[in-house]
Amino acid sequence: MMELTARYSLEFNPFLKNSKEILYAGSEYKEALFRLDYLARTKGFGLLTGAPGRGKTTLVRNWCKKLNPSLYKVIYTSLSTVTVNDFYRNLAVSLGAPAAYRKTENFHAIQDEITRLAMDKKKTPVIIIDEANYVSNAVLNDLKILFNFEMDSRDRAVILLVGLPQLNNTLRLTIHEPLRQRIIMNYNLDGLTKEEGREYISRKLEGAGCHQPVFEEGAIEAVLNAADGTARMISKLCNASLVIGNSRSLDLITADTVMQAINDSTIG
Repeated sequence: MMELTARYSLEFNPFLKNSKEILYAGSEYKEALFRLDYLARTKGFGLLTGAPGRGKTTLVRNWCKKLNPSLYKVIYTSLSTVTVNDFYRNLAVSLGAPAAYRKTENFHAIQDEITRLAMDKKKTPVIIIDEANYVSNAVLNDLKILFNFEMDSRDRAVILLVGLPQLNNTLRLTIHEPLRQRIIMNYNLDGLTKEEGREYISRKLEGAGCHQPVFEEGAIEAVLNAADGTARMISKLCNASLVIGNSRSLDLITADTVMQAINDSTIG
């Protein structure tokens, strides 16, 4: 059987997760980047939410790459189910401070290191807490206290909570009102429009060196209808369609091929 990439004139399969990243910046992506840039300048708490596969991780990763390393120190954590002291210990080490046994010692180590970075190094710590919808209420309760400097008169760090949309519901609980009031940037990624979905597929193919038709219009429409604006699902269905199309020696992916891919995906 002919190699999939050869059949569709691809230098590599652009729809696989581990392939070379081809960035597509739709309107939602650009707006979110604008909001994150504002957060970086202003400092304080930010909230970025979106359904699975909407591109939160890709967005944050590429935003972090843009930040000047001489002005910002990026710290990423996804320890979402740990105890408060485990969270403190991990954050202290990530900031460059030795981890202590007691929570209070870690608390002061974190504040001291943030102050040292901000005042001595002139660097703003950017602390990204991924999968924050799984963070315990105890950790969320402590966040406002942990990042309180000079009796709440100034922010010295960026704290970005990233998670699923239900994180907003959690933060609306009365116990989290003090933290919610501190959030200066709150953005939800809604997904790609159909036109953006077409551009997404086209950009992926072009980025992989393909300059010939690969999907019939009906096939693209079927992918977009099934994916409902989710970039990860678009890639998954395009990849599955290419695999099926290649196995059937099809030089052009049809709507029937996509429907088979959708059925296989549903069964899987």
